Amino acid sequence: MTIEIFDYQPEWAIQFQILSEQLRSVVGEFVSSIEHVGSTSVVGLSAKPIIDIDIVTSRDNLSKVICALENFGYKHLGNLGIEDREAFKNPLNTVIKHHLYVCIEESLGLKNHLKLRDSLKANPAKVEEYAKLKRQLASAHPNNMDAYVAGKTKFVLGILEESGFSERELSDIRDPNLNPIT
Repeated sequence: MTIEIFDYQPEWAIQFQILSEQLRSVVGEFVSSIEHVGSTSVVGLSAKPIIDIDIVTSRDNLSKVICALENFGYKHLGNLGIEDREAFKNPLNTVIKHHLYVCIEESLGLKNHLKLRDSLKANPAKVEEYAKLKRQLASAHPNNMDAYVAGKTKFVLGILEESGFSERELSDIRDPNLNPIT
């Protein structure tokens, strides 16, 4: 898969809304929110054209959400090395490219996604810096997703550190990004 970075597209917000409504019809009674995260959620940020979605639920409802998503056609992939965050592979008939995660309320994985998104939304200079870095990494590593992610990790951790994440939390985020389970 070639890594391609696109200028921000307003349709990404619309695509999230469509997916969010579909997901809410499947798991709505078991979740507290459905969040648009990742680069496509930040106006003005260049990104891979893949919508990142976090479904937020309680630990008590996690198995119900997993079951409902599987019945809808998603394949549960496990936590892929990130505690309290479950990953899913999209159904084959999916039109909108997206990554889907189910996160436990107050989990580090959720906190990471939300804080990064919100920090970028509040800092246009960081958005420009991050977009430039992503383009450089995609150009340098067009067919190596692990190298691309590793190259972004220092930037992301810097934002999270500025946001008050502890060294332990930063380590727990850094390690899976540098040593992914696929």
